[in-house]
Amino acid sequence: MDPNEKRLAWGLVLLKFALPFLLSHPAFELHRDEYLYYAQGRHLALGYLENPPLIGLLGWVSSLFGGGDFWIKFWPSLFGAATLWLTLRLVKGFGGGLYALLIAGLGLILSAYLRVHFLFQPNFLDIFSWTLASFFLQRYLLRQQHRDLYWLAGALAFGWWGKYSVLFYVLALLLALLATKHRVLLVRRPLWIAAAIGAALVLPNLAWQYFHNWPLVHHMQELRDTQLQYLSKTDFLKEQLLMFLPVSFVCIGGLWWLFRSATFRVFGFLYVFILALLMLGSGKGYYALGIYPVLLAAGGRWLEGALRARALRLTAAGVIVALALPAIPLLLPLQAPPAMAATNERWGLKDMGILRWEDQKDHALQQDFADMQGWRELTEKTERYFQRLPDSTKAGTVVFGRNYGFASAMAYYAKDPYFRSRIISDNGTHLLWIPDRFHYRHILFVGEEAPPPGDVVWEHFARIHVVDSCTNALSRQYRSPILFFEQTDSTGLRLAVEGIREMKAKFRR
Repeated sequence: MDPNEKRLAWGLVLLKFALPFLLSHPAFELHRDEYLYYAQGRHLALGYLENPPLIGLLGWVSSLFGGGDFWIKFWPSLFGAATLWLTLRLVKGFGGGLYALLIAGLGLILSAYLRVHFLFQPNFLDIFSWTLASFFLQRYLLRQQHRDLYWLAGALAFGWWGKYSVLFYVLALLLALLATKHRVLLVRRPLWIAAAIGAALVLPNLAWQYFHNWPLVHHMQELRDTQLQYLSKTDFLKEQLLMFLPVSFVCIGGLWWLFRSATFRVFGFLYVFILALLMLGSGKGYYALGIYPVLLAAGGRWLEGALRARALRLTAAGVIVALALPAIPLLLPLQAPPAMAATNERWGLKDMGILRWEDQKDHALQQDFADMQGWRELTEKTERYFQRLPDSTKAGTVVFGRNYGFASAMAYYAKDPYFRSRIISDNGTHLLWIPDRFHYRHILFVGEEAPPPGDVVWEHFARIHVVDSCTNALSRQYRSPILFFEQTDSTGLRLAVEGIREMKAKFRR
């Protein structure tokens, strides 16, 4: 890069890192998933039931700095900035100049990545690893040096430790090689050495998966049964357009440019095969986000060649910014919740389906934003009640979160270490953290709703006290109750212990 290109690149990278912190309103808490991944950092392991362990390791590092919201949000912003830097390097590899860098940078800053790089979820690791792999693939295509294949394998192994969906990239890459002149790589030793390196790097997690009876398979089946089977291929393709609406013409132009290039045509096939595999696997639209930095980089190169006049170039950049600005409030929580609800009403977002949650009902806020409230309130009320109990009652009480969100959020906001040590849940990875031998007389329950009639464990308590509930009407946790189940009998305890043992047995060899 020349000096002007470097200045632009660093300016875009710094803007990418800072933007989520500058635009998000402090009234919002963490998202329920973020509490889970941070909680994994308190239980370091080579794997978890829902995801690989890398994000838990990052959560542990954040805890060394106090575990505040900034240090949790630091990682998606940092990896987002690193992804942008790699995208700009891809632009240079494609032969792009200053204007191509600007277009690719705007595309990465003003699109769906704005939301992804605000949330402490494995998606930011997935996108980074795909982009890193694409960078080393491009370097190999340009230099034909075997070490770039080894680095490519390392990038894909890093992706495995971040999110298992990197398998889609691996399979699509093999198909893309078969579809182009680069198929000769498949019969050459360097590629298989690279594959062996990648396999060795992921072996510890594969061993963990084996000894825990392949929870990845269990998790994928659960996703398919509860979510993925209801996704349509039409909606999947529609999402590809909506995620990059301001720069959709750049992505389309980039794909066309890649297919016209004999050197880089493999990237065009890589994109097509990734979409095809995701549709066949009923993947969600955002699963494909990792391949779009390549399209944005190629699209910047294409647009730079297509537009020679300065006025046309400025107009195109202005159109991207103008189209992106209205979408920013949909991607980041810019306003306090009441003000956001009023804005949503004024803009008529209900009519667009943007406010429809998983329950298929329309609400005042987007589901993700509603899921960033109410957690602190529930924790404070639960902990306050626990502290008022006699010491003898505390010793016989467990705090039960009905799902990972309640348990992880209480563990995050709890002030008393003893209260935190009493928190359990049988949902997801929290199940593995329950001691094999545990005893209780009382349960302080927090969940979306009270246990339903007929649940044999909950019917063995002498009394039930309604403690409180979440009163934030804009929270997804609104009206979630806090209940104190007092004095279980020996049968209730036995049924609970046996039930936990049976659930954990599914993940043991």
